[in-house]
Amino acid sequence: MAHIPDGVLSAPVLMAGAAVSLAGCAYGLWRLEAERIPQAALFAAVLFVAALVHFPAGPSSVHLILSGLTGVLLGWAAFPAILVALLLQAVLFGFGGLVVLGVNVMSVALSAVLCRALFLAVARSGNHRQTVMAAGLAGGIGVVLTALLVSLALALSGQAFATAAKLVVLTHIPVAVIESIFSAAVIGLLLRVKPEFPGLTLVGGKRE
Repeated sequence: MAHIPDGVLSAPVLMAGAAVSLAGCAYGLWRLEAERIPQAALFAAVLFVAALVHFPAGPSSVHLILSGLTGVLLGWAAFPAILVALLLQAVLFGFGGLVVLGVNVMSVALSAVLCRALFLAVARSGNHRQTVMAAGLAGGIGVVLTALLVSLALALSGQAFATAAKLVVLTHIPVAVIESIFSAAVIGLLLRVKPEFPGLTLVGGKRE
């Protein structure tokens, strides 16, 4: 559940989320090179579609988040890409809300950026196996971080959401496992067929 609806969160949480997302999008756009715009657009489309497929999980449902994989390949550009995906989902399908958009973007995009840093730290040697393992780790941790940020936003908005906050984390544990395997598979494939793919060329001692 990365789509918190309007009318749930407190004003301070909404303002904090909006501030973080605004700053992240501004920095992400500033860092985004012209030749990487199609890549960011592609990931926005992938994120948009992935969140449309929901799976039942107890009293709620879950969907793929892909924050870890997005962060690995986009870095700070994950902020504007995720903003576009979540904005379209909110407008076209009513997933989440417009007022809470900043918090929803922050929950996914901040996790993505942190996963990018983790990926670079673990895969610094450029070794194929280590890079794939780093991608899998980032994919799983991205889901967990997103769930924790959503839970934190709910918990800070009132004690009434404490139970929902715990459920968000618990129901996303299977998603974390799935995305860990998926992210490792995607990066492993890219390393074999297109090792010069933007986002992977910085692995091996280079810094973003």
